[in-house]
Amino acid sequence: MTSDAHLNELGHILKARRDVLSPRTVGLPDSGGRRRVTGLRRDEVALLAGITTDYYTRLEQGRVQPSALALATLARVLHLDDDERDHLFRLAGRQTVRPRRDAVQQVQPQLRRLLDDLTATPGVVIGRRTDVLAWNAPAAGLFTDFATVPRNKRNCVRILFTDPSMRTLFADWRTVAREAVARLRMLAAGYLDDPRLSGLVGELAVLDEDFAKWWADPHLPARSTGTRRLRHPVAGDLVLDRDTLTCATNPDQTLVVWTAEPGSASYDGLQRLASHTVGPA
Repeated sequence: MTSDAHLNELGHILKARRDVLSPRTVGLPDSGGRRRVTGLRRDEVALLAGITTDYYTRLEQGRVQPSALALATLARVLHLDDDERDHLFRLAGRQTVRPRRDAVQQVQPQLRRLLDDLTATPGVVIGRRTDVLAWNAPAAGLFTDFATVPRNKRNCVRILFTDPSMRTLFADWRTVAREAVARLRMLAAGYLDDPRLSGLVGELAVLDEDFAKWWADPHLPARSTGTRRLRHPVAGDLVLDRDTLTCATNPDQTLVVWTAEPGSASYDGLQRLASHTVGPA
């Protein structure tokens, strides 16, 4: 059991660290006006970490034992080095994890072949960070030309929150977005040592207030299948079933496909879309 003294020391470290950081240092906009604190405010740290201000305040006050995920995220937000990070984990009684610096994921060849065979069914291969690893022509026509998105920003959750067209494409965008945040939370819990994943969370928390609010809510529903309603400029109004298939040889990669009932208006819309698509990755 972690002692109160250890939690108090952890809180002192968090406060001392935020006192020496500036908004510009952590990527927040700096208005240049006079600030009431010398460093970061508590609400700014909470925003970057995707947690509530109340939860972060209780951390600084030594009143709560943080999760490993919260510690990993705060270590990134506060620019702690490996030794400082390890010390936080010890004080919290959590197992230390070091950031993983692994290679960029490459799509599995069998998934690439399957995508190419889906001539009228939109499909994308999603990696462990919700990165878009590969797509077929129907998916590019349905959502966006992924080839025009820089590789380091080709992430389905990031696109969902930063591409304005997604908010008009999805008739129930807020529901889709909340579920995407919930899935990202589940992924982050399994990859505490992934700095790119925690960096994505911090970026989106700063860019979008809804993301920050939903990320801090542990009760959001997450699902891998479901019906999606879209309003597409070429295919028209669509009602599509979304299904996710996990790669047997690499569980970190999933194939997501969107299908419609044969003979339905949505099915006909996908067929029309097939003649207007761009090439695959």
